[in-house]
Amino acid sequence: MQARMRITTGIEGLDSIIGGGLPQARLYLLEGPPGSGKTTLSLQFLLEGLRRGERCLYITLSETAEELREVALAHGWSLDGLHLFELGSAEGAMGNGRLQSVLHSWEMELDETVNLIMSKVDSIGPTRVVFDSLSELRLLAQDSLRYRRQILALKQFFAPKSATVFLVDDLTSTGDERDGQLHSLCHGVVSLERLTLDFGPARRRMQVQKLRGVDFVAGYHDMVIRRGGVQIFPRLIASEHHGRFVGTPISSGVAEIDRLLGGGPLRGTSTLLTGPAGSGKTNVALQYVWAACERGERSCIFEFDERVGTLLARASALDIDLEKHLRSGLLEILQIDPAEVSPGEFSWNLRKSVEERNCRVLVIDSLNGYVTAMPQEKQLMLQLHEMLSYLNQKGVATFMINPQHGLVGTMSTGSLNVSYIADAVVLFRFFEAKGRIRKAISVIKNRGGAHEDTIRELKIDGRGITVSAALADFQGILTGTPEFVGDSAALLGQSDVR
Repeated sequence: MQARMRITTGIEGLDSIIGGGLPQARLYLLEGPPGSGKTTLSLQFLLEGLRRGERCLYITLSETAEELREVALAHGWSLDGLHLFELGSAEGAMGNGRLQSVLHSWEMELDETVNLIMSKVDSIGPTRVVFDSLSELRLLAQDSLRYRRQILALKQFFAPKSATVFLVDDLTSTGDERDGQLHSLCHGVVSLERLTLDFGPARRRMQVQKLRGVDFVAGYHDMVIRRGGVQIFPRLIASEHHGRFVGTPISSGVAEIDRLLGGGPLRGTSTLLTGPAGSGKTNVALQYVWAACERGERSCIFEFDERVGTLLARASALDIDLEKHLRSGLLEILQIDPAEVSPGEFSWNLRKSVEERNCRVLVIDSLNGYVTAMPQEKQLMLQLHEMLSYLNQKGVATFMINPQHGLVGTMSTGSLNVSYIADAVVLFRFFEAKGRIRKAISVIKNRGGAHEDTIRELKIDGRGITVSAALADFQGILTGTPEFVGDSAALLGQSDVR
């Protein structure tokens, strides 16, 4: 038997989840509570059919044609060419003939409604149909057995028509419970959900509960509704995205920093830059980004904490010209609003940078912002682990900035312990020497090979980043407040020490 032809839904993320599209000429259930995005998704499905020259029909028992046009207008769509069949009032559509029958009025309403629908389908001959919604059909049927018989009759009616049908169920007449028997009648089931967080906008997600004969990506996938329609962000599965690459070290352009990491971080590894605020983490990450762009490699910065303008000004103060690389397209800086972004959308944007823009060096600034964006997300560490595994398998050199709580006197890494996930960990610290607060840099872990176990002074000024020779005499490193007690000749900038 030949595989059934697939049709695209018009939603890139959904097509990706189901392996390219829906099997044609089948009956599907689209379910979810009010406000979860069913109407918008249904209209996108039909408008994609119109774009491909197909005849499409929207049968509405719940919303008026005017309400549907308002939804379309909000997204910048035109419904010209789409057949709208409005059955908002069954009594108005059928007249008073039912009053002359010995049958109950609800029996007449149900039969007449179904007959009207079938007649309309026969007259138009659509290839895509949306039936919105089943709740009204349940109310007309009143009896669950009669309702299921009518659904089965609709399925048998559409079977020879070569029409792909969406049955929309808002779950209002079932107490938000899924109808198991209805699930068994349909070829596939797509469920939408709307979640309200303690702060910020509502979050939406979807899952394909069933799709016969299709190897789809199971589980929940984040989605949003914005002007232009529904966007669905497939859950990231790292094992499906392995790419071939050579794990060579990348240079920062500062030889002393490269020596700390045995020549530099390897491609396909993640490096954690951890330390208190102001200790130089972002500046070192920018140095790696600038060096990559100077080599002609594309780079990307996902900026949670700092405005892009402030970041560019900071780089310019270090004599690092990032703006020219922004203009040339080698560098992309994405400002992420922690209150608006879900984990799925963040992963999707990250994938786009890697797969469409061929990003080779990527910075997440910072992990605190990443955690803030997902305060009520469960399994956050699993999601982060999957994301880093994906980047590693694509050969991307990833830098994660992890600000620690407090400025001095602590070794705490905060609420998110990611040091075991990262392939390399670079530690930044403040220390006191000769009446000045200075910065220290050291590497405490490097899975990619050998690394120095020394501590060096880090100086950041208008000439860029400078790293001293190894500082031999420290005490109190592990207390979080290291103090230099050795020969000051090894320190940088001695000329300005009075």
